[in-house]
Amino acid sequence: MPMTGLVDAFSPSYAQARKKFLEAAAAAGLPIESHAHPLKGRDGEDLAMDVVRDGPVDADKLLIVSSACHGVEGYCGSGVQVFALHDAEWRAKAQAAGVATLYIHALNPYGFSHVRRFTHENVDLNRNFQDFSKPLPVNTAYREVHPLLLPEQWPPSPDNQAAVMQYIATNGEAAWQAAISQGQHEFADGIFFGGTEPTWSNLTLRAVLRKHGASARNIAWIDLHTGLGPSGHGERIYAGADDAVSIARARAWWDGGGATPVTSIYDGSSTSAFLTGLMWGAIYDECPHAETTGIAMEYGTVPVLDVMNAVRAEQWLNLHPEAPAEQHAQIKAQMLAAFFTDTDSWKGQIVSQARQSMFQAVDGLAA
Repeated sequence: MPMTGLVDAFSPSYAQARKKFLEAAAAAGLPIESHAHPLKGRDGEDLAMDVVRDGPVDADKLLIVSSACHGVEGYCGSGVQVFALHDAEWRAKAQAAGVATLYIHALNPYGFSHVRRFTHENVDLNRNFQDFSKPLPVNTAYREVHPLLLPEQWPPSPDNQAAVMQYIATNGEAAWQAAISQGQHEFADGIFFGGTEPTWSNLTLRAVLRKHGASARNIAWIDLHTGLGPSGHGERIYAGADDAVSIARARAWWDGGGATPVTSIYDGSSTSAFLTGLMWGAIYDECPHAETTGIAMEYGTVPVLDVMNAVRAEQWLNLHPEAPAEQHAQIKAQMLAAFFTDTDSWKGQIVSQARQSMFQAVDGLAA
């Protein structure tokens, strides 16, 4: 698919995105492995975590490209994956380097279909990879803001809005973002809930990693996200353990000589707050024999306070299914706009940066 056809890679619904992904895999002659989700989608469609491998099963170098960890963010990530499957130059590049590419489409298909960030268990999948046999992290800051986040009425009352602005004025916007987004395991009806047990997506992904990572000795992982940073800019956020050697390797692979720097939650250079229970932890559990190097590619959309307000509104809607149809439609549209910018220029930025990061990953694996 030439760059001029990039718009065709993106879709206005999960059902259409899945259809395009499966058709692209079939056109490339690649096997499709579908893990059926227990629930149906927004329009009654089947949901699945679909897996396509481009390359030999015994390849010792593996690149994982995954989408929709945070459901609604799949509108972006799926487009990247569909484009890549049609991209003959890209596929030839990986094949020549002996790198197999594993596309995991819709880690959280329920959230993708229902325009939610969270899973059907109301869990933020990227906070769910904890050791549940041990005491879970406590987010004391979230306790303070939880009553403010989900008021009884929506839009929030002037009193609620004033209280939120007072918190931000006192503590700062970054503290507000961190309190909310860090994740919490205490309020099951809240936002960024990490859960108290592994979700369906967690368990399914682990099985996929065990199977497809079995022969790999070197693994690269690019997980596609949206919602933080300047519009259209893809921030490469290191995704791995707090290990100086691994971080240095990720920076050597992806920083483009300083043109595309790799940030980290460990040194405060990332737009993301410090988080726990992150998904990349599964690769160490399921593929301990492999050296793994990963990034989250985080694309900016709208200002972070707008993103947070969209998540709040959508969670309020999830708790109030009796809301009028017009309000339901407005909140879902606001949610989609917070995580996906439906313009040709934005989509072009997304595809070109993702493609660059994939080429960089292959060069890193080959070296």
